[in-house]
Amino acid sequence: MKKLVQVLIVLAILALLLPLSNQFRAAPVNSLTRAKPADPLRAKAYAILGAKCADCHTAEGALPFYAALPIVGKLIKGDIQDGLKAVNYQSTLAAAPDQPAGEVLLAKTEREITSGDMPPLPYLLLHWHARLTAAEQATLRDWIHAERAKHYATAGVAPQFQNELVQPLPAKLDLDVRKVALGNKLFHDKRLSKDNTLSCASCHDLAKGGTDQAQYSTGVGQKLGGINSPTVFNSAFQSVMFWDGRAPTLEAQADGPVNNPDEMASNWQETIPKLQQDAELTAAFNAVYPQGYSKETITEAIAMFERSLLTPARFDNYLRGQTDAITAAERRGYELFKEHGCACCHVGKALGGQSYEPLGRAANYFADRGKPTPADDGRFSVTKNEADRHKFKVPTLRNVAITFPYLHDGMTSDLAQVVKLMAKYQNGDDLAAADNTSIVAFLHTLTGTYDGKPLGK
Repeated sequence: MKKLVQVLIVLAILALLLPLSNQFRAAPVNSLTRAKPADPLRAKAYAILGAKCADCHTAEGALPFYAALPIVGKLIKGDIQDGLKAVNYQSTLAAAPDQPAGEVLLAKTEREITSGDMPPLPYLLLHWHARLTAAEQATLRDWIHAERAKHYATAGVAPQFQNELVQPLPAKLDLDVRKVALGNKLFHDKRLSKDNTLSCASCHDLAKGGTDQAQYSTGVGQKLGGINSPTVFNSAFQSVMFWDGRAPTLEAQADGPVNNPDEMASNWQETIPKLQQDAELTAAFNAVYPQGYSKETITEAIAMFERSLLTPARFDNYLRGQTDAITAAERRGYELFKEHGCACCHVGKALGGQSYEPLGRAANYFADRGKPTPADDGRFSVTKNEADRHKFKVPTLRNVAITFPYLHDGMTSDLAQVVKLMAKYQNGDDLAAADNTSIVAFLHTLTGTYDGKPLGK
């Protein structure tokens, strides 16, 4: 018994010494604390994040001496890896101290401040100084709201929704209407494909929500693709194109299918002579582009048309202050959508398209589904960085009720099922049936109109 008491005393002393040792660590110096943003509020936010969050959300934190212990060290390094996967302030905020913070980063940071989950309890037990004070939380919230209001709030949004994670679509974009008209023609022109059988609209049918509503699209020669075709609607508000983000712009995206052997199976050297034979189209094209047809001019016109594809919905009217635009049940679904953290990634005007996220954050989606495919690699196929395996661009949720089937693998056309799957695999939630129904009801409010006509009718 005496030996047991002695052991317990030693363990108690160690339990006190470890956090006490952290109290005497020098003030952290990292990319956030070194950055000097010109905006005073942003500078205050950087100082707080650098002092309280940088150990796990940058790769610069100095490890404590006890990290050399095998088990403890593994746990600490695992926490850092998880933190960097969630939010990496070093590669985002610190890398561009005077640029607007991304909408996803703002949303994730705000959620953690509000939830009180960060820093996690095990970290706080060893780092007593790390808890955010009420004043620090208020400063971070003020900064987040200021960033959102200045850079992302839509003109005309109701005052109570100015700081909302989701924003209404703008009434219109300032686009060259002549290029939009040309792009419309080219988007529907089958001569862009090798055998004149497919156009951009074949896989992005505007009558089907900007998709083909097929699990995989069919290319020239009946070649079947290996990934679900995403919607082209509201693509102006997405940061990159394709599930793996391999195209940084809409122009680059428009270049891809023409040259893909499994899609249009052609190239610009074959396509341009066919277009030149159309005297009416060529005259219209040369009036806008005196330099004539080229990969650059054709893809710019198509991209300009794609940027015009806005689909305002009932939910936009709600965010503009029309409180009866959606029902009480749909409003409840929206609140649940936010409570479960869905709006952290499905953020902004497009409700997505702003970040890459791993599919299966809380449970192993691919192990449960089985039968791996090359498309499952996601962002890894572009970067070859193992940390990017199974990461995908977050899809837009606008018109989601009619852009089935869902996910990159098109594994289901049941909206209620995919909501339940996302709750399980992304959040580890067993979503109650009533909550699932409410969220699905909200998602239906995102089905919009195009060219004055309701989609999906």
